[in-house]
Amino acid sequence: MENQKQQALELIKSGETGDNGPLSYINPDNYVQHNLMLKDGLQGLIERRAINQKISFKVNPIRAFQDGDFVFIHSEFSIPNNTLVGFDILRFENGKIVEHWDNFQAKAEKLSPSGHTMTDGPTFAYGLDKTEANKALMRNYMDDLLNGRKEKFAGYFDGDNYMQHNSLVADNLTGLLAGLQALATQGLTVRYNNVHEILGEGDFVLVVSEGYFGDKLSAYYDLYRIQNGKIAEHWDTIQAIPPREDWKNSNGKF
Repeated sequence: MENQKQQALELIKSGETGDNGPLSYINPDNYVQHNLMLKDGLQGLIERRAINQKISFKVNPIRAFQDGDFVFIHSEFSIPNNTLVGFDILRFENGKIVEHWDNFQAKAEKLSPSGHTMTDGPTFAYGLDKTEANKALMRNYMDDLLNGRKEKFAGYFDGDNYMQHNSLVADNLTGLLAGLQALATQGLTVRYNNVHEILGEGDFVLVVSEGYFGDKLSAYYDLYRIQNGKIAEHWDTIQAIPPREDWKNSNGKF
């Protein structure tokens, strides 16, 4: 298990170094790409890496976790005149990487109202025996959110205590509710329509969802840290899903 996590990290980092060794971790005959701006298969990845080598591309993995055959990594990516924050998910099958998903957002230039960046905070998972319970908690949370059970919302938090890394929203449950309301008044209502994947390791759970941010169909990657059965901390990226005619593969975002 740890070997697969290390292989995933080496592959992500090799996008910066240009080391082709980690490409051997991929099944060359079966590699499904869900980044819609890349061609399907190994060739699409190789073409992207060639571009990266020309633009001083840098990768800084912040935290990495594993759930069965899935490894998910939270990183910062530097490209000319911009820094991105993103998540990569890699699926292994028979010891080889066979599928990849990701989600990116420009890194906020300013700290959150409570002084956090989009990536700071704890980086290691604890309480591995609580993984399934924490995933179940977030599955129930999303089910209540999708079905409008507002009366249950506060019960997922430890009173007002909650740390928020979204640059537009302050800490605490009151900060979350005020931030969502403020976004809505700007025409940026946050709406979830479907949950596609819930992955976890210990006290960290990643929820991959689809919905609308304002009027744009978007992918939501929400990373939560659970403490004593309550949501304690949150990181995220929101990326608009391009129109179908702009896709470079037919696998879909999810």
